[in-house]
Amino acid sequence: MASEKILIVDDDEDIRRLLELYMTSNGYHILLAEDGMEALTIVEQELPDLIILDVMMPKLDGYELCQELKKITDIPIIFLSSKQEDMDKILALSVGGDDFIEKDTSPPLILAKIKAHLRRYRDLSNRTRKQEASRNDSSLIEYPGLEINMDSAVVKLENQILRLSAKEFQILCLLAQYPGKIFSVEKLFELIWDENSLGDYRTVMVHISNLRKKLEKNNSNLKYIETVRGIGYKFNQIEKM
Repeated sequence: MASEKILIVDDDEDIRRLLELYMTSNGYHILLAEDGMEALTIVEQELPDLIILDVMMPKLDGYELCQELKKITDIPIIFLSSKQEDMDKILALSVGGDDFIEKDTSPPLILAKIKAHLRRYRDLSNRTRKQEASRNDSSLIEYPGLEINMDSAVVKLENQILRLSAKEFQILCLLAQYPGKIFSVEKLFELIWDENSLGDYRTVMVHISNLRKKLEKNNSNLKYIETVRGIGYKFNQIEKM
């Protein structure tokens, strides 16, 4: 269960000790800091799993500390403050805080929130690791006559390196990863082009046309990319090698 390390940052010793006593009794390993600078040092040395953070502290207040912490870690940060105004809560969340709890909140409710944030963080970390492993496993995409190495950005057609532009390569990777799935022109533009682009969808069609010519140059009968009239484009479900 709870072997996680929790860092409590508060200049009020009574608050620190009260939370330490309650959290320790529930199986957590507790780290303590009385100001923002001390907290930064502890985070770098101990790598806690969650941080409970006061707002008003000497040397470095909670808002400033949260901003600094988010530069080096994505662990959950819960603000615990005597401040009760909505603007204080909004500011805490806007600087990267994951939650805001008032200091008069009961310890059992604080504990419940801590458990919830730790659970979500574990689940997110596990999904991220699985996705990373999946990406590593599927970095090489192979179809009859076609090999796409997403790590090295090398595409081979009939064992010959195929010269593609960056956008052509991105389009090919996207379509080849989802054979049979239809992508509209608008969706391709959204996924491949920068959101600040002007939205001229004709550029998608031009890139698709050029890409298809290169793929079908030596074998026009083997069509990797198919136009679905009135809808968009898809990568044909050619049996993988």
